[in-house]
Formats: sequence, C-alpha cells, structure tokens
Amino acid sequence: MSLPPVLTRLPPTTWLWVSGALLFIAAVLFGWRFYRRRREQKALLRALTGFAYEYLHNVLLPDPQGVPLHVDFLLLTARGIVVVDLREFAGNIFGGDQMDEWTVINGALRFTFTNPQAALYDRQASVRLVARDTPVEGRIVFGRRSLFPKGLPSHTRMLSALASDFPMGDQPLNALPDAWLNDWRSLQAVCTPSSLVTPRAAV
Repeated sequence: MSLPPVLTRLPPTTWLWVSGALLFIAAVLFGWRFYRRRREQKALLRALTGFAYEYLHNVLLPDPQGVPLHVDFLLLTARGIVVVDLREFAGNIFGGDQMDEWTVINGALRFTFTNPQAALYDRQASVRLVARDTPVEGRIVFGRRSLFPKGLPSHTRMLSALASDFPMGDQPLNALPDAWLNDWRSLQAVCTPSSLVTPRAAV
C-alpha cells in the first residue's frame, strides 16, 4: 500500500518528530500501566498483611509425607498463625462446603475450579506439625472483583473483611507467648521459597 501524496512530501525531520512522539506516548502508557500494577500489588499486600506482625509469602512447606505444599501467605497475628490461600477471580462465584467444584460466571464466561477448602485444611495440618503450641487458622481470600451472591462458604473471606477477623490492637510482637514465637521461628526455618507460583490473574 502506497502512502498518500501529502505524507510522501513530508521532510525527514518531520518523520523523526512523529516517530519520537509515538515512542514517547508508548513509553508513557507502558510506564503508567507498570506503575498502576505495582500500586495495586502493594495495596493487595497491605490488605493481606497489615494486621500481621510478620509474614511469609509464596513458600513451600512440607506436608506429613515430606511433599512440599505451596502456601500463598503465612501470617503471625495476635490470634496465632493464619494460612491464607489467595484467589483472584472476576465475576460471580457459586460454591459451598459440600460442593466438589465451585463455579465462576462472568458475563458469557463460565468455568469451574476445585473446592479449595480441602487444600486449605492440608496446609493447616502441615503448619500444625511444626507450630504445635500455636493456634492455626486458615482463610481462602477472594479479591475485590469476586462476588458471592449466595453467601460465603466456611473459611472464605473477602479481602476487604480479612483484617476484621484478626485485629492486632496495641499488643507488640514481644508480648506474644514465647511458645508462639518459637513456633514461628521453626516455621520460618522449614519453609523455602516457592517456584510453584501459579499466576491467578482475574479472568
């Protein structure tokens, strides 16, 4: 396809200016998208860990048979240790304690995923093998783009409500029971960085 005559008459310097402007606009758009994503990730991390004294993120924890389990977050809180399984789906989610598959519906898109409760219980059991003197709880956390029209199943929380389950108060870290702190250090010692991270971007 040939260029329109008016374009063929443009001097080379004009083409350079146009090319530079296009490159500048592309760089600005890319930078803005990168900045916005980083800001969203930081906000997500604050919402998940702001009420915790310390946390571990994306780690492998051995189960009773020594098989490594991927754990999204382990939190040391005023109520003990919390295992967090983070799920980020966009749309309406229909799930229940007795359902093997949970369903996501987002407009014309519909898909299912395995009920995550059993996997959460396995992770809690693995934590309890190490942290024998500390209360251990678990939560399956869904982001702001997820909705549960029929109500939340057991041990499931929306991200915005997670902190209310584990209020920190004014208690400092060294005020926690020594047994809890020892269990947490033991947990840190057995956990290793996970290479099994599966992207769970909103669909």
